[in-house]
Amino acid sequence: MKNKSVPIAPPEGKLGVLIPGMGAVATTFIAGVELIRRNLAQPIGSLTQMGTIRLGRRTEKRSPKIKDFVPLAGLDQLAFGGWDVFRDNAYEAARKAGVLEGSHLEPIRDFLETIRPMPAVFDQKFVKNLHGPNVKKGRTKMDLAKQLMDDIAGFKSASGADRLMMIWCGSTEAFLKAGKTHQSLAAFEKGLRSSNPEIAPSMIYAYAALKSGVPFANGAPNLTVDTPALMELAQEKGLPVCGKDFKTGQTLMKTMIAPGLKARLIGLHGWFSTNILGNRDGEVLDDPASFRTKEESKLSVLEYILQPEIYPELYKDFYHKVRINYYPPRGDNKEGWDNLDIFGWLGYPMQIKIDFLCRDSILAAPIVLDLVLFMDLAQRCPEMARKGIQEWLSFYFKSPMCAPALYPEHDLFIQLMKLKNTLRHLRGEGLITHLGLEYYD
Repeated sequence: MKNKSVPIAPPEGKLGVLIPGMGAVATTFIAGVELIRRNLAQPIGSLTQMGTIRLGRRTEKRSPKIKDFVPLAGLDQLAFGGWDVFRDNAYEAARKAGVLEGSHLEPIRDFLETIRPMPAVFDQKFVKNLHGPNVKKGRTKMDLAKQLMDDIAGFKSASGADRLMMIWCGSTEAFLKAGKTHQSLAAFEKGLRSSNPEIAPSMIYAYAALKSGVPFANGAPNLTVDTPALMELAQEKGLPVCGKDFKTGQTLMKTMIAPGLKARLIGLHGWFSTNILGNRDGEVLDDPASFRTKEESKLSVLEYILQPEIYPELYKDFYHKVRINYYPPRGDNKEGWDNLDIFGWLGYPMQIKIDFLCRDSILAAPIVLDLVLFMDLAQRCPEMARKGIQEWLSFYFKSPMCAPALYPEHDLFIQLMKLKNTLRHLRGEGLITHLGLEYYD
């Protein structure tokens, strides 16, 4: 049944993409977009570019590509900028990251060398294992926020962008809980002026973005925008936000497998996970304070999916352990091992073992692209933008942001259904429930 569609402004003009953290993920994303624009590669893994969406009954056989169904910005409309603690341009940073081969980088070297990072807002207290010279100086954290706002305005003018979007691709910061400074916008701004130690660099970026009228997505498990203060600012400005922590690698596997165990009511005694990786992310996570932030994100997934309070016979007191080990020879090619001790009919034990040899930035890059385009869609749609948190984008995150009264939805398949039903709603198409009884009347 066709309903009234929701007003969405057309994606006219250039979309500027601002990225704090121009390392492996960011350069793999930027290089990939340019290769695709030059018809030198395919956007594998991108829902916005390759995904389809079923409309109406199965008998109607309507399954357009998502990019043909909703008004998304085109790849040729994207312009890139960002910040980093190192001065390397995007070509140099990509070479050092070691994700992409020279056969992919050399054809677009001219383009990548034009993208130079602006000096970053950085605090060693929050990322102990990272050291770089390209860092802003300011009398207070509010001064640093104003410098970022100047950067944002300068990039918009220089790039000719009509709209902007900011997505955090920087490092995982030390674990931080929301304190008094984070409870209201007034308290947060007072904290910026006094350089309160509870305000992390990622929060300064988020504040600067929102004050500048720019949507913000958080690709790390940092607290960042997930506080009452910055949510107040997002609501005040009518801007979409989303996060946290790009869902790649081991957690992606968990959100596929755990729903299957629960669907078949197979019990779980324990799930042991360990990783080795050697990129900058691994180096940062070698610090216990940064690892704790990541651990909180990775551990929460199974509890929410399996719901042990509802299924105590199957999942009460299951043991869940996560380890991340920095191993430089592996570079960006992360390896994740999982051992699951499960049990079935009459309690008989079984095991599942997984060895996932993945490329972290290769999995993250299409997530960044999709979030950029979907968040831009949200900012052009007043109904979506005014809601602040874009829970329909939970599909892309390990620790999805949601309304305070809700628990986050982690099941990958429910997340995808939610995303696609949101798009159907925006375009006035009927929601897909998969009931299907009408086929048998």
